[in-house]
Amino acid sequence: MKNLFLCCFMLFSVLILAQPFTLKSVGEAKEFRLKLYYGSQGKGAFVQYSGKKEIIPLQVKSFKVDTERRRDGEPDINYYVWNEMIGGKINGVYTLEMIDDSTSNITYTRAKDGRKFTMEMVEGEKYDGSDKYLLHDAVLAFNHSYNNHFTIAYPDGKKTAIELQSPDQPSFARQSIIEDYNFDGYDDIAFSVPDEGMGVYRIFDIYLYNPQSKRFEKLKEPDYSHSSCSCLCDVTVDKEKKLLTTGCRGGARWHQDLYRFGKKGNLEWISTEEQKED
Repeated sequence: MKNLFLCCFMLFSVLILAQPFTLKSVGEAKEFRLKLYYGSQGKGAFVQYSGKKEIIPLQVKSFKVDTERRRDGEPDINYYVWNEMIGGKINGVYTLEMIDDSTSNITYTRAKDGRKFTMEMVEGEKYDGSDKYLLHDAVLAFNHSYNNHFTIAYPDGKKTAIELQSPDQPSFARQSIIEDYNFDGYDDIAFSVPDEGMGVYRIFDIYLYNPQSKRFEKLKEPDYSHSSCSCLCDVTVDKEKKLLTTGCRGGARWHQDLYRFGKKGNLEWISTEEQKED
């Protein structure tokens, strides 16, 4: 189990990459530029063309991670393909490959005539930790490193301002994940920071999307009287069984708690597993 948590920690640790990318066309008589926010595993992505206020949602067509290079100590390669959506229709297709903060093979294929444009990243821009997602037509803005502000701008013009929990050490970064945590068919947003002890697991804040109110609402923490972990730590999703797993370390033991959602939408503890550290 120790290896499982360490693998999860390593996986989460590579999710923090600079956003957005500023891209420019290559080989065109009239250059055009845009900012691309690639989201979380491609979800929540959007583009904004230079000089335009409008943002255009990107629908994930495919996302793949090539892990073959890990055996040689090299970083993974992430492959993204998105549909550019305007008025509910596909206006074009973006492709992008990414290794760490470097991009390659960036293309845009225009739907109306099939013309393919080659693009490249504009170098030299400084990253200030800011990030944005477009989720359920709401713009979610936050910072991975330098502040704890989280704002949600809804399509009806209303905004919500939230203060996220702060990383315990300046060198730690906040991570963000888009996932359907309550299995209702709508993606939610989660933020995590390392625990205040050894930093071997991460503590989550999860905001569930309510399709009736069209608002994000913070997931209420469960009753921890029977669980081993008194936090939403290292949260993972079992989509098939519709269960949430949390994990933490106490002393020389790793603890794993299993939860399900009750009829009222609250988390209910099911069981706990423990394993001594090797």
